[in-house]
Amino acid sequence: MLDRTLEEEGIAALMARMGKAAKAASHALSIADSTAKNRALQAMAEAIIEAIPEILAANRQDLARAAENGLSGSFVDRLTLSEKSIRAIADGIRSIAALKDPVGEVIAAWERPNGLKIERVRTPLGVIGVIYESRPNVTADAGALCLKAGNAVILRGGSDSLSSSQAIHACLVKGLRTAGLPEAAIQLVPVADRAAVGAMLGGLDGTIDVIVPRGGKSLVARVQSEARVPVFAHLEGLCHVYVDKSADLSMAEKVVVNAKMRRTGVCGAAETLLIDRAVAETHLKPILDALRAEGCEIRASQDIMALVGGLKAASDEDWCTEYLDKIISVALVDGIGGAIAHINRYSSHHTEAILAEDERAVARFFNEIDSAILLHNASTQFADGGEFGMGAEIGIATGKMHARGPVGVEQLTSFKYRVHGTGQTRPL
Repeated sequence: MLDRTLEEEGIAALMARMGKAAKAASHALSIADSTAKNRALQAMAEAIIEAIPEILAANRQDLARAAENGLSGSFVDRLTLSEKSIRAIADGIRSIAALKDPVGEVIAAWERPNGLKIERVRTPLGVIGVIYESRPNVTADAGALCLKAGNAVILRGGSDSLSSSQAIHACLVKGLRTAGLPEAAIQLVPVADRAAVGAMLGGLDGTIDVIVPRGGKSLVARVQSEARVPVFAHLEGLCHVYVDKSADLSMAEKVVVNAKMRRTGVCGAAETLLIDRAVAETHLKPILDALRAEGCEIRASQDIMALVGGLKAASDEDWCTEYLDKIISVALVDGIGGAIAHINRYSSHHTEAILAEDERAVARFFNEIDSAILLHNASTQFADGGEFGMGAEIGIATGKMHARGPVGVEQLTSFKYRVHGTGQTRPL
């Protein structure tokens, strides 16, 4: 049926139809009450649990294609689902249902000398287009978050995760149907044709209000270059960990290993390790040994290679590479100033961490580095909306306009002003 429809109308017509349906659904969602939205979310979570066998079967199809296409290990890691991870997806939807509904929240209120009472109130953005690669869980996270914030969404997942995303999307639609909300509120582009992405970037005749890309550098670059609507940019996660001379060595070993090795394929994984030259003799080798014990390849600066054997020399390219693999680049720096200079030169402004007991060093790190997320004595892998108490996230926005950091329900709203008067007129 789908193939016949595509033959009859083509990709452009299909996308235009989806855009119009989303626009109509967005109005219904903008006035839907919290009870209806939460009922839909709870029903989605239940449907996902019930469909675990079907989702796993669909995921096996995607993984088989990934193997045939020779995709990288980090890509396969992001693509792979298990019963545990699917249950976590359902739990994530439930946690979104438990969040406070942002729509209608009064952000600020004040009264003018002339008696006018002004309120700034959260409102939905409208229709959101989400373009993502290989992560089927984003289908659920993005759909649920957009719904909670009163937005309709058009999801375009990666071609390699299409079967998994379709299985998850079917559960989301079931939840919408249960709550009596329009099924077009969460739509998944049913084809892998790249022309669908181009249509979304064009705005679908004004029906898409904002685009959220989640993927590699090439995807984000294309979105930023071609989009004719606002973009919440999610650039690569070139994350740094700086070990200050005041850092506790035992804690530093533990945090650095977790930041790099917990999951190497996520955007919050550490890619560069910087160590204060003042503690090279005491901290450097134990930390590198801990990483190597976990199977991590070290690409080191020349001064480190003179101190520790068995390492690979880092090239200029390594300092600006998001490995998403068991590889980390390591350099010695001249204290907090050297760390800040290195990070400000190479960072993608995603997430950086400082391991230190010196409060002055921490304060300077926080003040002089302008990344979306900064951590003190904690793993960069906490760069996640769920860990921030947001329920889930669509991605980590690294730009400076509107949303920045984890994009959760509040970041998926705009605002309007409500002005109450008693007959005031403005004098000439």
